[in-house]
Amino acid sequence: MMNNRILAIVLIIVGLILLFFAYQSSQSLGDQVTEAVTGRFTDSTTWFLILGAASTVAGVGLLLFGKSARH
Repeated sequence: MMNNRILAIVLIIVGLILLFFAYQSSQSLGDQVTEAVTGRFTDSTTWFLILGAASTVAGVGLLLFGKSARH
């Protein structure tokens, strides 16, 4: 119902905020040096990316395919 739509919007907003933090973190000098040496982002940046993407996808999925979308 309406609670599902609110939860979906909150998940999307939290996901986008985490993705923004991941982008900001990936642009830091320390992360760029780590990426240049190892070819990977730091663990914190990777977690921001994973959790941000998962939260955003879950929110969009809930918004599109939740019970409130069918009624």
